[in-house]
Amino acid sequence: MFKKNLKKNNVFVTYAIVVVAYIVVEALLLTGNMSSLMQGLLVPLCTYSLCAVGLNLCVGYLGELSLGHAGFMCIGAFSSAFFSVVMQDAITNSIVRFIIALIIGTAFAALFGFLIAIPVLRLNGDYLAIVTLAFGEIIKNVVNVLYIGYDSTGWHISISSQQALGLAEDGTMVINGAQGITGTPHDSSFTIGVILIIIALIIVHNLTNSRTGRAVMSIRDNQIAAESVGINVKKYKLLAFTISAAIAGSAGVLYAHNLSTLTALPKNFGYNMSIMILVFVVLGGIGNFRGSVIAACILTLLPELLRGLSDYRMLIYAIVLIAMMLFNWAPAAIVWRQKLKAKFKKTGEEA
Repeated sequence: MFKKNLKKNNVFVTYAIVVVAYIVVEALLLTGNMSSLMQGLLVPLCTYSLCAVGLNLCVGYLGELSLGHAGFMCIGAFSSAFFSVVMQDAITNSIVRFIIALIIGTAFAALFGFLIAIPVLRLNGDYLAIVTLAFGEIIKNVVNVLYIGYDSTGWHISISSQQALGLAEDGTMVINGAQGITGTPHDSSFTIGVILIIIALIIVHNLTNSRTGRAVMSIRDNQIAAESVGINVKKYKLLAFTISAAIAGSAGVLYAHNLSTLTALPKNFGYNMSIMILVFVVLGGIGNFRGSVIAACILTLLPELLRGLSDYRMLIYAIVLIAMMLFNWAPAAIVWRQKLKAKFKKTGEEA
């Protein structure tokens, strides 16, 4: 009973941290004590936190190393931005338009996650990581050669060049190859980002603490043993991977609606982005959703906060990375945290 209450308290603490951080940031904004640079980082903080939570579900609870979550983020970003640009004049209410775009982006990412998971989850370890990495790069490259526009005769699609599109002079270009999508409405905000983080945390916490979550964790611990007791391994793997991809897709929606021009560049949807999200998960603690959010915020803010120390910025950044890694994974640090946990448990039982 105590363990169950402790787990609920931990979940409550996670929500409380997010809410308190939101209140503090809003107070700084209202009083004008936050720089424009920091204000510009608020939505990216929420975006990367969402991605980290989604990937942690795949890596921490399913036990599968995926390096393609930047690809799911790309799918969510471009599918939602496409809808918002096309329907910008038809749906003038920004909240309604963003909600529909969020549903579309999340659904497309979940669909691709499901389709990719069918063949990919037959693999394990390094093979799975390589295939998911290839998927992410394929998605980025396909978007960069995709041209979509419409005119009085209808929609035109090409995967070679803008000239091959055959668009009339009065036509409108929506996706312009490597130039991406321009004119996406700025419907994202820090408030919406925090709401999405809380929703994602509620989903993953309820999933991992349910019968389904326990089945997923049993597959992670010993797939053969899970199969021997009648657990449908394929079903639960598909479910966890699809939800993970959907959360990454929702992060892409948030990201896309914070930019005027959305492009599929290596820095935002490439290999480096997937690795960065994985770093958030590892440094925050594999299987620790609260740690993923905190690590994403710290490691996103740190380079900007240290920008004034131009000669030592990356050195300090590297030191912080090493310190976080040691805190989470060093044997002495693990023993120290276990002692604190045991002391807290003893105090709770006495009370």
